[in-house]
Amino acid sequence: MKTTVVTGASSGIGRAIARILGEGGHHIIAAGRSERRTAPVVAEIQDSGGSAEFLRLDLSSFDHVRTAAVDLLARGRQLDVVINNAGVGIARGSTTDGFEPRFGINHLGHFLFNRLLWDAFREGTRIVTVASSAHFRVDGIDWDRVAKPAWAPIGLDLYAFSKLANILYTTELARLKPEWRTYAAHPGLVNTKILPGFVRLLRGYRMQTPEQGARTPVFCATDPDLANESGGYYARGERATPSTAARDDELARELWERSERWCGLDADL
Repeated sequence: MKTTVVTGASSGIGRAIARILGEGGHHIIAAGRSERRTAPVVAEIQDSGGSAEFLRLDLSSFDHVRTAAVDLLARGRQLDVVINNAGVGIARGSTTDGFEPRFGINHLGHFLFNRLLWDAFREGTRIVTVASSAHFRVDGIDWDRVAKPAWAPIGLDLYAFSKLANILYTTELARLKPEWRTYAAHPGLVNTKILPGFVRLLRGYRMQTPEQGARTPVFCATDPDLANESGGYYARGERATPSTAARDDELARELWERSERWCGLDADL
């Protein structure tokens, strides 16, 4: 039985991913901030004959991320798949550590969480990061803006910076760790709480369900034909071409170096 971690498993795409993989035979570690909100998906998987457990994970605090990683490593499981799904689209203020919330949660929290779990990865472990076509909106990352609080709750460029970072992280991890497999998956426009309410209202008739949005991340996590691919961007269940900025190797290296420094990690791999 494969062991799979899904962040943001309590609702939306994460919940759909956890259910699909859990019902497909994976042992699911459903990671989220609230056990009360995550318990239903754990119960659904167990009631269907699958296996699942909860992991408390708050990506807005580096200290909480470290605690979650210690907890997970202590459970003694080798990880076959990690799906970095949790994210925010609307936020103001800052993370506990002072970063713009979208960048801090969508990228930095996952960066640190994954790095602390490396000892539990095996040959061929798949790391799937849920990205977005929103990354096409920007042609780089404004390092000053992502490293300080945001005072407007809706910031499309700020969200796009975080989604560009998700893809750059995927490509750089593939370069640094060729023994693993990394994928950035665009789920499409999905009707979840990550979007502003008025956007869901206006576009709801064109938007996908969470189950439909889960298809590409699940494809990246499971398809045997992808076993020899790593570092790519996927949309609509197939490999796609990301933006020019997302294919900038120097930008990917700079993101990695800044992320290590901001997360307080040793740069020695």
